[in-house]
Amino acid sequence: MHDLKRVARLFDMRADLVHAHPYGSGHINDTYCAWYDQAGQRIRYIHQRINHDIFKDPVALMANVDRVTRHALKRLTESGHPEARRRTLTTIPSIDGKPYAIDSEGNCWRTYPFIERARGYDEIEDNRQAEEAARAFGEFQKLAADLPGKRLVETIPDFHHTPRRLSALEDALRSGDAERRAAAGPEIEFALAREGDAHRVVDAIEAGRVPERVTHNDTKLNNVLLDDVTMEGVCVIDLDTTMPGSVLYDFGDMVRTACPTTREDEVDLSKIDIRLDRFESLLRGYLSSASEFLVPAEIELLAFSGKLLTYECGIRFLTDFLLGDVYFKTKRPGQNLDRCRSQFALVKAIESKLAQMEDMVAECAGNTVAI
Repeated sequence: MHDLKRVARLFDMRADLVHAHPYGSGHINDTYCAWYDQAGQRIRYIHQRINHDIFKDPVALMANVDRVTRHALKRLTESGHPEARRRTLTTIPSIDGKPYAIDSEGNCWRTYPFIERARGYDEIEDNRQAEEAARAFGEFQKLAADLPGKRLVETIPDFHHTPRRLSALEDALRSGDAERRAAAGPEIEFALAREGDAHRVVDAIEAGRVPERVTHNDTKLNNVLLDDVTMEGVCVIDLDTTMPGSVLYDFGDMVRTACPTTREDEVDLSKIDIRLDRFESLLRGYLSSASEFLVPAEIELLAFSGKLLTYECGIRFLTDFLLGDVYFKTKRPGQNLDRCRSQFALVKAIESKLAQMEDMVAECAGNTVAI
C-alpha cells in the first residue's frame, strides 16, 4: 500500500482525502480508489502508479493518454453529448499542471475522476454485454480518428507486429531450452506453417491499403465500463497501450478474448471452439459505431483479424515457454504451453468457420451501411 496522502498532495485535487483502498483486478499498475471530501460532498477518484518496468517511458505514455482523452472530450462536448465527461477518462492535473506526477521515489502517478454507476466485467455474462463493449471500442476509435498533431508514441514498440513476434519465436528456438523445444514440437510446426498469415495486416498497412490509426491495442472486454442500469457501454479504460496501430488489432483481440467456448488455458482441446453468436454480437456492436470511418479493406479483414490475433497470442505464449516463462506469470509448470495449445486450437476453429464469419461480416456491414 502506497502512501496515498503523499500522492494526493501531488495533484490539484481541491478536496481532502478521506480514505483509499486497492481497486480492480489489473495485474500491471497499482490502482487505488480514493474517497475525497469536496465542500462536504464525497467524491471518488482513481489514483494509479504506472508500472515503469513494463512501460519504460511513462511520461510519453501519459502524453498519449492526455492528448487522446482531451480530444475525445472536445469531440463529445462539441456534439452536445449530455454525458461527455462520463464517456471518456479525463486526467486531473498535478500541482505543476501536468497530466501526471512523479513522487520522491521516481514513481509516475496519474489521477482520474471515478466513473460512477458503471463497472467492468471480468467474465462476459451475455451477448448484449459483448455487443455494447464492442460498440464502445468502435466509438473510442471514432473519437480518435481525427486526432490532430504528430504521431503518438509507441508505448510498447511492435506490440502487435506479428512478423516480429514470429522472429522472436525463431530466436527463442535457437536460444531456448532443448527439452522445452522437444515438448513443443507440434506447436512450433503449427506456428511456422502459418508465416504468411503473420504478414497479412502489416503488409496491408505498409502498402497503404489499411490505414494506421489511433487504437487501444488491449481490447479485453473488461476494459469497457458498462452502465449499471442500462448495460450500455459507457467508457473505455486502461489506455496505456493506446498508440498507433490498426483497428484490426483491436477487433481481432475482441474476438480472441470474447468468442472462445473455454478459458485461455483449457487443457482439453476438444472443448475449444469459436462462438459464432458471440462473433455476430461483436460485429453488430462494433460496426454500429465504426462503420462510418472504416475503409473497405478493414471491413474485409475483420473475420481474419480474429485468427491473426489468436495466432499472435499463441506465438507469444510459445516463445515465453521456450525461454523459461520469463514474461507471462504462471501458476504451474507448462501453463504457457497449455495456453499456446489453447490459442492454436482456437485458430483451427476459426479457420474451419472463417468462410461463415466472412459472410457474417459482409451481411452485417451491408445492413449497417443501409441503416
